[in-house]
Amino acid sequence: MNLSFFIKGLIFGFSIAAPVGPIGILCIRRSLAGGWQAGLLTGMGAATADAVYGCMAAFGLAGVTGVLVGQQLWIQLIGGLFLCWLGLRILLSHGTTPAAAKAPGSTAGYLSALLLTLTNPMTILSFAAVFAGMGLGLNSAGPTTAAWLVAGVFSGSMAWWVILASISGRLRDGISSAVMGWINRISGLVLTAFGLVAIANRLSG
Repeated sequence: MNLSFFIKGLIFGFSIAAPVGPIGILCIRRSLAGGWQAGLLTGMGAATADAVYGCMAAFGLAGVTGVLVGQQLWIQLIGGLFLCWLGLRILLSHGTTPAAAKAPGSTAGYLSALLLTLTNPMTILSFAAVFAGMGLGLNSAGPTTAAWLVAGVFSGSMAWWVILASISGRLRDGISSAVMGWINRISGLVLTAFGLVAIANRLSG
């Protein structure tokens, strides 16, 4: 019984992580700059945030959820500004070979992805809606089942980041300084655009 909930969480966690967004761009760029381990730590930060929001939905933490959703304007504005800062920082970095490129340290890479993913409190509502559709949650399934579900979400999310970081990391040895420069420009512009869109959406809402 618990295994079936784990598998459902696994599928959902993978589907949440797989669409390419700002964290995906960061994972690819950091894998190219610092190797697959750097990209994997970025993905691990995102998977941890998914698990945190999954816990809130699965264990029925309505009070915490209400506070976060109520403050989503400020939280997402901070996330948008952080994305702009990361994007501009990468955009202005000089083209260099991947072996000489600078990637964030393990702690910084993990925390930046964790914080960026946590700046979208509406994710909690997505988890809650999907779990409710499955007939799950603390009231109906019990804490053990909820724990298995969240473990599946984390594992599914991590599976995607392992795949993405591994593929990106394998490409880094064949990348020249000129190509790395273009990767920095493109990824920096995309991240900055994501940040500006997030800020504009929050201010207009």
